[in-house]
Amino acid sequence: MLDLIILSLHFFVCFLISVVIWRGRKDVDLCSSSTGAVEMEPDGLILIGKEDDIKKSQRVTAKVNGREVVVFYHEGKFHAMDSRCYHEGGPLRLGEIEDINGQACIVCPWHKYKITLETGEGLYEGINPLEPSPTPQWQSKGVKQRIHKVTIDNGNVYVSPPDLSVSFDSDYFADKYKNSGDLAMEKQSNSRAAE
Repeated sequence: MLDLIILSLHFFVCFLISVVIWRGRKDVDLCSSSTGAVEMEPDGLILIGKEDDIKKSQRVTAKVNGREVVVFYHEGKFHAMDSRCYHEGGPLRLGEIEDINGQACIVCPWHKYKITLETGEGLYEGINPLEPSPTPQWQSKGVKQRIHKVTIDNGNVYVSPPDLSVSFDSDYFADKYKNSGDLAMEKQSNSRAAE
């Protein structure tokens, strides 16, 4: 009987931990209205928020032309990219930032894909089987994630609208969740759980 109580307690604690991890850190939504619109400046830049606010929170999400974009502040620099991972649409805003070979990378919380903040390159560890003693080394898959240009002016952070004449793998998920963002993912997760 004691074993059953301990096992039940163990499962309950594991459940609570999974809920805490799943809920994650809540980012500030800096959209200027409840419809998801943001302020567009005359020069086409889109106001994301105040520089000091973003520095404090380290990351924020905002809608840029209907796309959900995450802006990171890491080691004194601002970076912006599509908020959905190019691989399977994981929420990059919930990922951890790691240094890989001197490059700051966001790690997708779903499948641990690593994406450089600076260029949007996907990184993987690979080996050369022709070497006598192959050792894993970080290599690039090429640019997979759309990066957005960040501009700082008078204490405000702006993002340039995306240049859609060039396509990236992350565009698929940016379009799939356009105008819905995390809400669509939560609805999908809940409907899958009900099945």
